[in-house]
Amino acid sequence: MAVQCEELTGVDGARIGIATLDAAKALNALSLPMIEVLDQQLAQWADNPDIVCVLLRGNGPKAFCAGGEVRSLAQACRDHPGQVPPLAAQFFADEYRLDYRLHTYPKPLLCWGHGHVLGGGMGLLQGANVRIVTPSTRMAMPEISIGLYPDVGASWFLARLPGKLGLFLGLTGAPINATDALELGLADRFLGESQQEELLDDLLQLNWQEQTALQLNSLLKAQQHGAQGELPEAQWLPRRKQIDALLDVADPVCAWRAIAQWRNHADPLLAKAAKTMLEGCPLTAHLVWQQIQRARHLSLAQVFQMEYAMSLNCCRHPEFGEGVRARLIDKDQQPRWHWADIAQVPTAVINAHFAKVWEGRHPLADLA
Repeated sequence: MAVQCEELTGVDGARIGIATLDAAKALNALSLPMIEVLDQQLAQWADNPDIVCVLLRGNGPKAFCAGGEVRSLAQACRDHPGQVPPLAAQFFADEYRLDYRLHTYPKPLLCWGHGHVLGGGMGLLQGANVRIVTPSTRMAMPEISIGLYPDVGASWFLARLPGKLGLFLGLTGAPINATDALELGLADRFLGESQQEELLDDLLQLNWQEQTALQLNSLLKAQQHGAQGELPEAQWLPRRKQIDALLDVADPVCAWRAIAQWRNHADPLLAKAAKTMLEGCPLTAHLVWQQIQRARHLSLAQVFQMEYAMSLNCCRHPEFGEGVRARLIDKDQQPRWHWADIAQVPTAVINAHFAKVWEGRHPLADLA
């Protein structure tokens, strides 16, 4: 099984649950069976009074989790053109339910977000109580490149970034390093790559009977102190004024055209971001704009409910299947978008992505 679960017993008999994503060759991309196992195990640990803390991590040096396993989803979409494939309905419901469980977990839940933390990996990391990043951390929501949109709760956390940074990161899929993550409130602690075992040993030495929050905070502060010299240079807050000024626009078409002006920018970070967007899906840009606008006034549960409708509707439209084909299956890197010009995407198509495509009660209604 691609999720390994174990329990370690501390000095006072308290137990720590460890869940390890174990598909290193696939950069720990989440499949439906992995999601189901992880959700079931977390539910059991939440109900077990002997479990005092949970650590979620990924195997291999390259990635905590590089997103969802979307190849099978895209194939199901091609097999059911214009429809919602049963696999998609189940995958997104189970994934968002897992993400919501993490956000609302009743016990300390630490997530070790090293290496690539992309898409579905961000959904896991952002739900944790203690989000740990390392020198190798590279976060991103790169869905514009595959014709999807930043899901797994990204409507919630992108909408809450300062200024126009959330919009910019959603439109460009730009990567975020550990310092960016800490400064933007997308991470809580910075530790060195080799400190994970030491952290586990210290967790097992804690007295989990009293002042747990104080002890855990002190432990993490002490661990973090030794890694400060490895922090990378900040990338995005120093560029915030430029980005805010550029994206002070009225609609997504203007935002797209504004970022496009940076494709030959002297700043390589800004130029690369513009290039990624221009090679990405124009429909996705509209969805990013809409999801951030709508999420500002939604609860976390409502965000996941909105994203569920968006994701199922993405499966009904051609862009997602084509993006995955070009980027991950045929790898020709030449997606043939159905709407290649952002100004030509029909308003009715954009609005349709927020409409229900199921009978009766919302499948995630119980999250509220």
